[in-house]
Amino acid sequence: MGKKSKEPDKPSSAWQGTYGDMITLMLCFFVMLYNPSEVDITTLPTLTQTLQMNETEATDGGMSLSAGRLSDLGNNINSLPAIEKGKKLGLAKKKAVTLFAPELKTNKITVTSDERGLVISLASDSFFEEGSAELNIDETRDTLLKLSQFFTSSELKTRYFRVEGHTDSTPVASDSKFFSNWELSTARAANVLHYLADYGVDERKFSIAGYADTKPMRPSDTPEGRAYNRRVDIIIIDEGHL
Repeated sequence: MGKKSKEPDKPSSAWQGTYGDMITLMLCFFVMLYNPSEVDITTLPTLTQTLQMNETEATDGGMSLSAGRLSDLGNNINSLPAIEKGKKLGLAKKKAVTLFAPELKTNKITVTSDERGLVISLASDSFFEEGSAELNIDETRDTLLKLSQFFTSSELKTRYFRVEGHTDSTPVASDSKFFSNWELSTARAANVLHYLADYGVDERKFSIAGYADTKPMRPSDTPEGRAYNRRVDIIIIDEGHL
C-alpha cells in the first residue's frame, strides 16, 4: 500500500496582523494631519468617535483591530471630510475674533460656539433703541458692513445662517406698535437681515426667527441680566442642525 499523500499546509494568517498594523498607522497619519489647536465644539465629537476603538487583540505584529473594527475604522476615515469642514468653521471663528476685535472689546459683539454652530451675538442695546426694531444705523453701519463681508468670505461659502431675535422679560409698552415681545424679537432679526442683504449677503442662505424672552442667557431679575438677554444672534449653522 502506498503512502498517503501529505496534506497541504493551511494558509498562514500572519498577514492579518500586518494588515491591521497598516490600518492603525493610517489612522495615526490622518490624526497627525489634524491640528489640535483648531479643535472646535462642532468637530470634537467626530474626532472622539474616530478614536473609540473598543476591541483590540494582541498578535506577534503588535496591536491590531478585529475584523469588524477594521470595517468601522474605514468608515471613520471616510468621515474625515466632515472633520475638515469643522476645521474650516474653527478658522472662521478665529477670523471673526480678529475682525471684530474692537466690537468684542466694547461688548458690542460676542463670539461663541455651541451645538448649533458658531454664534455671533449683537448686543441689542448697541443696535436698537429700547422697545424698537429700528437699527441705529449711524452707529452700527461699519459693524454691519464687516458682518456682511465676513458672511460672504471664502471660509463660509458653503454655510447657511440663521438670525435669531431675543428680548428680556419686560412686556412691550402699551403704546408700542408691537403686540408682544414675539413680534419685536422677530422684527429685529428681520431688520438685521435686511441691512446685511443691502451690504451684499445672499438672503437665500439665511433664515430668521424670533424667540421673545424664551431663551435667556442670564436671569432677568437684574438690569445687567436683562441687557444680556436683549440680543440678536447670527448663527453659522453646523451641518447637523440644518
